[in-house]
Amino acid sequence: MPRPTIGVFDSGFGGLTVLKSLVELIPDADYLYFGDTARLPYGSKSAATVSHYALGAIHYLQERGAEMIVIACNTASALALSAVRQNVAIPIIGVIEPGAEQAAAASKNRKVVVIGTEATVASHAYQQALAVHSITAREKACPLLVPLIEEGWTEHTVTDQVAHIYLDEAFRDSFADADVLVLGCTHYPLIKPLLRRVAPSHVTLVDSADSTAQSVAAQLKTDAISKTGEAPSIQFFVTDSVEKFQRLGPRFLGRDIPRVEHVDLQE
Repeated sequence: MPRPTIGVFDSGFGGLTVLKSLVELIPDADYLYFGDTARLPYGSKSAATVSHYALGAIHYLQERGAEMIVIACNTASALALSAVRQNVAIPIIGVIEPGAEQAAAASKNRKVVVIGTEATVASHAYQQALAVHSITAREKACPLLVPLIEEGWTEHTVTDQVAHIYLDEAFRDSFADADVLVLGCTHYPLIKPLLRRVAPSHVTLVDSADSTAQSVAAQLKTDAISKTGEAPSIQFFVTDSVEKFQRLGPRFLGRDIPRVEHVDLQE
């Protein structure tokens, strides 16, 4: 099979952690990344609005040659995945189902804690996805973590203290023995070492960015992709400041982003 072109869609920067995992796991592919930075955060928007935004971005990626789309945004996966799948003919993978599957595989006592944004938690998408696997989940909104991560405070004592408060609240009472923590926001891989220290020692961390990349690799059957030895081609498109994306993006992607194209999607 020739090199596939994979489109990655997110409301902003967090999806770059998914792209990073994809590039590491599937280097023999080309990538198109669309960050809808002019309209973030999606968390305050209705499902209809998020679906409308997602479809516009995905159609743009299709026009650029995407043969598969990864919705690398928990909020968009929670609110828009089913609507997008009904309107788009190519394969669409969200971040919630793969994370839930990996959490179910890792949990011995069938109790899982999920941390995410308020919008993701309010959707109960992880709770529903985990219930399919007979897992009981407690979802905990952690609204202060994303701004701290975007500030670059990934090892700051303030971030440590905030994470402690959130996780202490999540792993208490009947969930004190929960044995998996799902990172239900694509920003959270940047503080994975901190969360590992803060979470109870018996807990396994499940990173939905890694889980999603593994799901894409399985769907593509990566052993069938032609091995050219060429580095992946990655094109970046954003709907707001190119400069800000080039400044913040490398924290999430782990490499420089030399060229970004500004896109003005018509309403």
